[in-house]
Amino acid sequence: MRNSIPVIVITGYLGSGKTTLLNRILTHKHGNKIAVIVNEFGDVGIDSQLVVGADEEILEMNNGCICCTVRGDLIRIFGNLIARREKFDYLVIETTGLADPGPVIQSFFVDEVMRSQTKLDAVVTVVDTKHIWNHWDSSEAQEQIAFADVILINKIDLVPPEQLEELEKRIRTMNAFAKLYRTQNCELSIDLILGVQAFDLKNALSIDSELLNENTHEHDDTVSSISIVENGTVNSNKFTTWLNQIIQVQGHNIFRMKGILNVDDEERRFVYQGVHMLIDGRPGRPWKPDEIRKNEIVFIGRDLDKITLEKGFQNCLE
Repeated sequence: MRNSIPVIVITGYLGSGKTTLLNRILTHKHGNKIAVIVNEFGDVGIDSQLVVGADEEILEMNNGCICCTVRGDLIRIFGNLIARREKFDYLVIETTGLADPGPVIQSFFVDEVMRSQTKLDAVVTVVDTKHIWNHWDSSEAQEQIAFADVILINKIDLVPPEQLEELEKRIRTMNAFAKLYRTQNCELSIDLILGVQAFDLKNALSIDSELLNENTHEHDDTVSSISIVENGTVNSNKFTTWLNQIIQVQGHNIFRMKGILNVDDEERRFVYQGVHMLIDGRPGRPWKPDEIRKNEIVFIGRDLDKITLEKGFQNCLE
């Protein structure tokens, strides 16, 4: 195992802060070269565009969950990475917010190449202190916490101290062994999550004795992803009005929103992200001179109307 590639799996429910944590790892001066695999539930890759660091190998898998329909892609992509083994020291996998970590862990032990070439260092789960209560009963959220070696109780600035205490107690009833850290914007010392050698297969098997057996994994069919891709210029006033209307009417059903937009033909792309009723927007990377300015939006939630969302966004274009 001396030359095995250490692997960090970052998991957590939709909007918990996984990409924020990934960017902290990539921008920290730890001296390691890192390859990244980003998995998204929708068919439009937004997260990979939000990842900082041009020198890293960033590979994306879209239109499925890493733990079921595209797990074969994970194994295939890893096989391609092996050919460039000298270019990186660590592999970091950011899963979709709807991933069950169990089958992801399974991949490192049932596939011959991955078993012989990797060492699972830690499963790191990011928990959104404000919104986890809305999804506490979902199997994905529970298993993300149960399988974690390290848990970041994130967004602590959004809730009162007594709610943090209650959340920690609940987490401890599901996972008595994970290291718990309270964070805001996933700020913590990177050596608490990188190279910690925290994963223990015996622990994982105690959670799910069938972990290493091939089986199927099913998601809540009422949760879906809607992607909108349109060229053109977005009118900022119209977009803000439309977004506020969506939040007021469907905010409780929209678990996650994210988008990269050409707003008012500004030099920089506009990046917005939302979780339920909370939205954050800010300038992103500059557009390249010869780049087609494409607007890409992803909604993930329950009982979403694709036609209505598409029509509403098209009305925001100039």
